[in-house]
Amino acid sequence: MVKIGRNELCPCGSGIKYKRCCLQQKQAREAVSPMRQLRISLMAEIEKIQRAAQQHEETVRELGVFVLWSNREGDAWLLEISESDAVQVARGGEVLEAPIDENPETIEINWSHTFVIRDKQLFATAYADKVETCIETAPTKRISAAIRRIRKKYPEEVLNQVHINPPETRP
Repeated sequence: MVKIGRNELCPCGSGIKYKRCCLQQKQAREAVSPMRQLRISLMAEIEKIQRAAQQHEETVRELGVFVLWSNREGDAWLLEISESDAVQVARGGEVLEAPIDENPETIEINWSHTFVIRDKQLFATAYADKVETCIETAPTKRISAAIRRIRKKYPEEVLNQVHINPPETRP
């Protein structure tokens, strides 16, 4: 394979330099938008946490404003700390579909719950019926430490910009 120099004539036969012709098109095809890269990274982390849940391993992972955790019972959750949203991605060692939609500008996660850590316990409240459940087997101490690290890493104004509210707000 021959490498084409930027200032050489383009091999397509246009008669102009490669950098002004096909190189730009090639770079545009190869470029991955930041949102696409985040989605790829997020999906990879979800898959890792789901594998840990299948193996009944307790683990906590961080990615940007997300905390992902699994426990020995085979449950796994994705938490978003700026709005305290949550969604379960594994239950009893069984993988659940991650409810993620993507467009070029945003990643939309269809959150099913909100979460709060209270009295050293993790509580999840379902959006659908407002029922609050204590998740006693959650690695709450490690989750709290991850949340503190993220809040220390990102200023509050940055955290607030991460979450975009849709035109209609949740009840």
